[in-house]
Amino acid sequence: MSAVPFWDERFAKPGFLFGEAPNAFLKSRSHVLKPGMSALSVADGEGRNGVWLAEQGLHVHAVDASPVALEKSRRLAARRGVSLQWEEVDLMDWDWPQAAYDVVAAIFTQFVGPEGRARQFAGIRQALKPGGLLILQGYTPRQLEYGTGGPPHAENMYTEELLRTSFGDWEITHLAEHDDVVEEGSGHSGMSALIDLVARKPG
Repeated sequence: MSAVPFWDERFAKPGFLFGEAPNAFLKSRSHVLKPGMSALSVADGEGRNGVWLAEQGLHVHAVDASPVALEKSRRLAARRGVSLQWEEVDLMDWDWPQAAYDVVAAIFTQFVGPEGRARQFAGIRQALKPGGLLILQGYTPRQLEYGTGGPPHAENMYTEELLRTSFGDWEITHLAEHDDVVEEGSGHSGMSALIDLVARKPG
C-alpha cells in the first residue's frame, strides 16, 4: 500500500511540517560542499534541505514521493531565488542513477524497514560518484523513548553497527550517536536520539 496519501495529507497542512531551515547536521557540513557539485537530496519533502544545498551553489536533484511536498519545495525555491531539479519518485521502485552525484544527502529517511532500507542504501551506493560524499542523519532506537519525531518502529532506526556494516568499506570520516534538541517544525521537535554519518565512496 502506497504511503503517498499519508504524506500528502501531512504536507498539505499550512506551514512547513519540518520547517524551512536546513537540517542542522547537514548545514554543519557546509565546509565539504563546493559550488558546482551535483547533489541528490533523498526524500527531500518540502525542500528545506534541497533549497539550502542549491543556495550553496550545488546542482540539486530533489526526489520525493509526495507531489504536495514537491510543489511546496518549488514555491520555497522561488522565494529563495534558486532552482532545483525536482522528480516525483517512489524510492523503493526508482532506477537510481549510476555514479551521478558528488553528494547524497539522506536526512531522516527512515520511513522503511530493513528490506526497504537495504534497497535504499544500495541505491545510495550506486548513485554516488567515486570519491563522492554521503551525508546522513537519522534516529537511533532510543528515539522511541523520546517520541519527538520519526517512525514508531525500532527496526527502522539506525545504529552505529548498522551503518558501519552498510558503509564500512567506505572512508567513514564522521560517525557519532548523540542526544540533542531538534527544532524542525512540528514534525521534529524536542530532545532526540540522533546518529550522524559522513562517508566517502572509494575513488
